[in-house]
Amino acid sequence: MASITEREEASPSIYISEEWSEAADSVAYDSTTSPPPIALVCGPKNCGKTTFSRYLLNILLQRYKRVGYLDTDVGQPEFTTPGFLSLTVVDKLTPDLTIPCLKTPERCFFFGDVSSKRDPTAYLKCIFTLYDYYRKEYCKSDSPVENEMPLVVNTHGWVKGVGYDILVDMLRHIAPTHVVKINTTSERKNLPGGKFWLDEGYGGQVNLIDISWTHQDSFNRSVLIQKDARLLRDLRIMAYFRQCFPSNLNITTIKELANALASHPPYQVPISSIKIRHLHSQVPHTEVFYSLNATIVGLAVSSKQPENMPWCVGLGIVRGIDTFKGLLYLISPVPPTLLEKVDLLLQGFIHIPTCLLQVQGCMSPYMSGNVLATS
Repeated sequence: MASITEREEASPSIYISEEWSEAADSVAYDSTTSPPPIALVCGPKNCGKTTFSRYLLNILLQRYKRVGYLDTDVGQPEFTTPGFLSLTVVDKLTPDLTIPCLKTPERCFFFGDVSSKRDPTAYLKCIFTLYDYYRKEYCKSDSPVENEMPLVVNTHGWVKGVGYDILVDMLRHIAPTHVVKINTTSERKNLPGGKFWLDEGYGGQVNLIDISWTHQDSFNRSVLIQKDARLLRDLRIMAYFRQCFPSNLNITTIKELANALASHPPYQVPISSIKIRHLHSQVPHTEVFYSLNATIVGLAVSSKQPENMPWCVGLGIVRGIDTFKGLLYLISPVPPTLLEKVDLLLQGFIHIPTCLLQVQGCMSPYMSGNVLATS
């Protein structure tokens, strides 16, 4: 039986080229940058953006007590499960650049899909709101120097067509002090040369750093982690729900996790206390509860701000719905103190991994009326 962590346990040596090292040092120790640097990392798919961003975080943490990380890659996020846009404050070095790890973000939105294609406008609105939050909370003019916090912005690899337009809008709103552009050997896949996002005559200062992706060397070392995107997304989701159980509980295989989740006592949430919002789709009112059963939902807190952007506190699996009792049954690692604040369920296109549902006799109760009634 496959292991939940077997892919993440593999830790090949990471080779950081001299060019990459110099680029990271330039961002971290550029004496002309005051306040702290805001570095945006961009480039086509599988060019090493995430690995460079992890490395840059470590370099910045040698100078600053903490570093902000704005993750705009909803398909392969760094610290959250797929479908999230997040701002995370990092205060510890990452010892192994090959292993992603889950962290609790400072703020996050549940976009509900692994690509921005379905709704680029909503996608950008989330990113702009996260960045504005960072500016408001961590870039105050009266803050002491020791509280200054640089920011690393990791971007998606969709750099053509609408994806290119999204990246340009992102760059113009954030106005980073540094842009690290990673190029591959295939010119047609790369972003345009120069400061492509700026209009002619722009008077501001930005440091553009062009670097090349790192090839495998004779020792088979590479900064690039070959990705099976769907598998990695499933592993990340399973790792997230593994947090429902104590770390010392022996759960290492998919079958063991499926068994544990199927038998885990769910939270009981009064249906009257929550609202349901479907992202990127419309569901008839009569089908709302059917559409929720046995799905993953974002657990959000309604916003009182003018932009009406609900912050998300985590994910939950809808274990079942009993409309007679007016209860929704939810499995989530979110602690009860936070869950009590949740008044909005967001349903998108992030699904329970198929490998969990295929474990015979384990996950089938999600659909079973004799365990939790859905009417």
